[in-house]
Amino acid sequence: MRILGITIPNNKHLDVGLTVLYGIGLSRSRKILDEAGIERTIKGDVLTVDQENTIRKIIEGMSIEGTLKREVASNIKRLKDIKAYRGIRHMRRLPVNGQRTKTNSRTVRGNVRKTMGSGRRKAEKT
Repeated sequence: MRILGITIPNNKHLDVGLTVLYGIGLSRSRKILDEAGIERTIKGDVLTVDQENTIRKIIEGMSIEGTLKREVASNIKRLKDIKAYRGIRHMRRLPVNGQRTKTNSRTVRGNVRKTMGSGRRKAEKT
């Protein structure tokens, strides 16, 4: 099954398989399936054409994938343009949501390990 040019895996339950779409998590995929009246544990290759079209129609009404990515990027750009605190944190590539930065900010700053043994190479055997 393909939705918006993305293949939904057939070997997974449908509620988990729909999460490959950007903007759809597990809870949202379960709401979609409940609204469509389809069992959550069914697999993608067992669906009928009518069920696929129902899911496709519900998903196309949402903002996901490219439109959602553009929306998020424009929100961040707006924060940077008005020089809001969160925008400045984005510009400096620092954590935005109040996390501590003395330690544990590796995900935003990059995995910089400056400990004693981290940069050392193993001695070559002769």
